[in-house]
Amino acid sequence: MDVQSLQVLLELIQKREIDIPTALERLKKLPFENLHYARIDHHRGLRTGVPEVIFCQGKTIEQIVGIVQSISKITDNIMATRASKEVYDSIKDKVECHYYETARIVLINPKPKELKGNIVVVSAGTSDIPIAEEAAITAEILGSKVNRIFDVGVAGIHRLLNVCDELFSANVVIAVAGMEGALASVVAGLTSCPVIGLPTSMGYGTSFGGVTALLSMLNSCATGISVVNIDNGFGAGFQSHLINQLGVNRE
Repeated sequence: MDVQSLQVLLELIQKREIDIPTALERLKKLPFENLHYARIDHHRGLRTGVPEVIFCQGKTIEQIVGIVQSISKITDNIMATRASKEVYDSIKDKVECHYYETARIVLINPKPKELKGNIVVVSAGTSDIPIAEEAAITAEILGSKVNRIFDVGVAGIHRLLNVCDELFSANVVIAVAGMEGALASVVAGLTSCPVIGLPTSMGYGTSFGGVTALLSMLNSCATGISVVNIDNGFGAGFQSHLINQLGVNRE
């Protein structure tokens, strides 16, 4: 239950459109609901402004459906990440939802928000787009405006230099790269805004599934870089939204 939902509930009680036992039945699920295989944090929306996110990887279809049905009764704009088409097909007839196939995100009870600010998501290669899209879609769902710039890696750095104006206008940039992960350092050397390095697992053998890109970004000599875990598009998108909102609030 988010702040808006709680306010609506209190107004219904005030108008006597809902009785006390019914209201108590809803409120007793705060702060969490125990499904035995999962403890649903219904209170998270009140604490952070964002409802609990469902990480689908490693969960059974039955577990995911149960969690979705529980959360969807309480709030809107629920994200299910790392969701396969099979997951989407299993829940689409039970709740209103939208599937972002490239990002592997299902948005449940979608409620459009006004997109504000300016996040730039820049990827080194086309192979990095799925992770870049996970970051971009996450930020957009949370309410941030996102500009996508794909396939501008350092192997052809003139492509990146051609979009400098777009980088300069950003409140925050997410630099998505596998291989040696050099893109984050180059972007941070060009811009004055915070840069979030997002290493991906793309690359040949000695990229070690993204470890090389991760260490490269962590060891960058350019300032202003923070780094999330390998392939963690959701984490980068969430963090970029928080930074972007700070810029929006100052406008």
